[in-house]
Amino acid sequence: MTTMTADQIQSIEERFPHVFRRPLHQRFRPLLLLGGTVVYLLYALWFFNLPQVIRESHWERLPLFLTQWISYDVQPIFRLDEPQITAKYPRFSVLGPDPHPDWVRTNADGSVTILIDGAAKSVTFNKMQATIIANGETVPVALDTGKPLISGPVPGWITAHEDEVVADMGFAGEVRVAADRVKIRKRFLGWANFVFDTRSPFFGKSAGEVASLIVSGPELKPGTSNLALAGDNIWNNAQWQHGDVWTKLLQTIVMAFLGTALGGIVAFPLAFFAARNITPSRLVNQVLKRFFDFMRSIDMLIWALFFTRAFGPGPLAGSAAIFFTEIGTLGKTYSEALENIDDKPREGVVSTGANGLLVQRYGVLPEVIPVFISQTLYQWESNTRGATIIGAVGAGGIGLKLWEAMRTNSNWANVFYMVLLTLVVVFVFDNISNFLRRRLSRTIHDYNRLQAEQE
Repeated sequence: MTTMTADQIQSIEERFPHVFRRPLHQRFRPLLLLGGTVVYLLYALWFFNLPQVIRESHWERLPLFLTQWISYDVQPIFRLDEPQITAKYPRFSVLGPDPHPDWVRTNADGSVTILIDGAAKSVTFNKMQATIIANGETVPVALDTGKPLISGPVPGWITAHEDEVVADMGFAGEVRVAADRVKIRKRFLGWANFVFDTRSPFFGKSAGEVASLIVSGPELKPGTSNLALAGDNIWNNAQWQHGDVWTKLLQTIVMAFLGTALGGIVAFPLAFFAARNITPSRLVNQVLKRFFDFMRSIDMLIWALFFTRAFGPGPLAGSAAIFFTEIGTLGKTYSEALENIDDKPREGVVSTGANGLLVQRYGVLPEVIPVFISQTLYQWESNTRGATIIGAVGAGGIGLKLWEAMRTNSNWANVFYMVLLTLVVVFVFDNISNFLRRRLSRTIHDYNRLQAEQE
């Protein structure tokens, strides 16, 4: 083992001062970065007042919203102040115009039993008393005193108000008992009437019955085949509006494709004038680059607001918003790709005496076209998602449909349906884009290999 003298150590320190005598800010840079990050996070915590937001948020609504995405409920009301106890369903009940569900039973003594979750959770009532069963407990509620009264201890799943007793039965539903009525909320998994709505002659029939009617049954509507009638009923389903939703989804796809394609067509020639190594005029370069910056700096959503005022709501406004945004985005991407090319192929073409157009065609395009196509495909995929968002401000497409369903605060199953459709479309286009990019990369690789072999 060789030991170094003090002079040798000093000599090394003098030769490499950037290692042994680093400035103070360099030595403590990691610590400063960590401290700055912590300070920024604390500032963000204070600026957005996150503790108060978290404390005052209605977290109890989250499970309700999530269950409404994958389920539906039926809410009949049973009047006790009428001669006979009868069920009254909402005007547009998912059970149809004359519902007689098997979970509503009229007993021999005139009382009514509602099976909320089988016999384990139910309520039986007449005009004098209601008996609520859930969680292994039976709770009698007297109704003959003018207001509901519970004799004995009140379980935790029951809330007793002055004029109403509310029994929470979890996901299965809820029972509200008052002196003059009993209101039921029974929840079911799935999407009600997703295929046929209550107006359809196929409503309430099993899949086998529907198939039999389509194949060999008598015409349900004279002059129209049962197959055509079934297709029309599905497309014009009033509850789920499949026809309108799918039309709006197609509008979204067309908006994304048209806006991206037109943006690429316009950005392509402008990028050659914006690239410093292609166009020597600095004034032209800077004007076009600032133009690209301007087009990109205004978000697609803002462009959509402008064009909905100009053209009115519809897909034309959405296509124009994507078109204007893509001029800036693709123009910048294309021009930067041109500025980073290898000049040797271009110099070789110039040495043959070719004119300017031929130089760009054979000396520049083969090098940048793969980048152009790849970036355009990526923007097309991204704009498919963006077109959904700008639709919410009236720029057409499924975004507007989605916003309308969310504003009702009740059609969460419809919202989930449209979200799933959007996810499927984005997934499909993402895979198409990846496939095309892979094929393009493989084609370029094979072309370069053949060129190398020929040389």
